[in-house]
This record gives sequence, structure tokens and C-alpha cells, in this order.
Amino acid sequence: MTEAAELPPAPEEARTVFGEYFPEAVRYAELLADVGVKRGLIGPREVPRLWERHLLNCAVLSEVVPDGVMVCDVGSGAGLPGIPLALVRRDLKITLLEPLLRRTNFLQEVVELLGLDHVTVARGRAEEVLGKVQPVHVVTARAVAPLDRLAGWGVPLLRPYGEMLALKGETAEDELKSARAALGKLGVVDTSILKVGEGVVEPLATVVRVEVGESPGGVRFAAKRAKAARTGRTRRRR
Repeated sequence: MTEAAELPPAPEEARTVFGEYFPEAVRYAELLADVGVKRGLIGPREVPRLWERHLLNCAVLSEVVPDGVMVCDVGSGAGLPGIPLALVRRDLKITLLEPLLRRTNFLQEVVELLGLDHVTVARGRAEEVLGKVQPVHVVTARAVAPLDRLAGWGVPLLRPYGEMLALKGETAEDELKSARAALGKLGVVDTSILKVGEGVVEPLATVVRVEVGESPGGVRFAAKRAKAARTGRTRRRR
């Protein structure tokens, strides 16, 4: 059995980024390095680079999230990027959406332990909660799926003129090119690639921004949303 890697001390950049919630960020890192590895939520090889590659890489997403909006973190997994984002942005109302029970259990434990009152954990797939949850201003995601598939899950959860912010790596530009046709069918009106985290992470974090118009998800998902809403009203009357 391989001995678990040791979590390195937090870099100075983490103190700056997380500010008064730096102790909570340290606790979260410790949980990921311990319970997260034991439960298979992250690989043991990720522990030495938890701060730079994971917590800080996700926290800098806050640079492009508007003030005071509702956010849904799709496929939240171990809480990345949702929890680092929640630690630096108390003005947001964040839902961590994750289909696997062992992951939602971990997320709920973390949310309660860190006192993240502005964060809700929801179990389910994006396509399952469509029409059952309130549309959000921003959908976030990291390492969930290729952009075309991810957009098919995340974009329909947006309110009109909302945006999806996907943390991507070196393949961002290629993924965006390949997904343009699919994005157009989903009601996307604009896309861009942003670099965030200057002075915090190296290399800079890459974010693909996907903005929608009046019909997030396109015509097909608008009909699906309307049907789900009608079903919900019928059930409430009963």
C-alpha cells in the first residue's frame, strides 16, 4: 500500500486570495488530502499540488463571476471549483450539483464544517434537475466533460442571458472550435477564452466563457423546461 503524500504548507498567495477565510481553506485542503483521498475523490498524487493546481486554480475563477448572482457548480465532485469559489465570494448563492452519493455526502460535510451558509448541496445530474431548480445566472464546471457535452448539461440550467464558465486546460481553444455547432443549437450567442489568476497561479487558469441569449438550451430545452414546470405545478396542487 502506497503511503499517502503529505500536504505541503499553503503558499503565501493562498493567504492573499482567501483572506479572512484562509483557515477554512486550509481545513478544506486537509480534508481533501485525508478523507478525499481515502474516499477516492481525488488521487493521492494530487496531494502535493493541491494548493496550486486545485484550490488556487479554482479560487481565481472568482475574477470573472459577477457580483451577487446564483451559481450552479455542475459535476462538483470533491467541490472544485465550487467550494474555493464559495470561500472567496460570500456574495454568491452557490449550488453544488453532483450525482454520486459518496461525493454529495462529502460535500455536505465540508459545507457544514466550514460554515458555508450560502452553499447548497444537491444530488442529481444536470439533465435530471432541469425545470426542478431555479435557473441560475452562472454555471461553473471543471474537468467534467468535453465542452460540447458539458454545454448540453450546463447551458439549459441558465437563466436568459446567463453564462457558463468552464475551467479548461491547453485544449480550450480546440474544444471551443469543435463545439461551435453544438453551442449554436443550445442558444449560445457569444464565446470567449479568458486567462485569470495573474500573480496567483502559473500558468494562468484558462476559462471558457459561454454566453446565452433569450433561450438557454435552445428550443428543445425550452419545451422540456416548460413541461417540467407544468408537471411541478400539477404535483403541488395535489
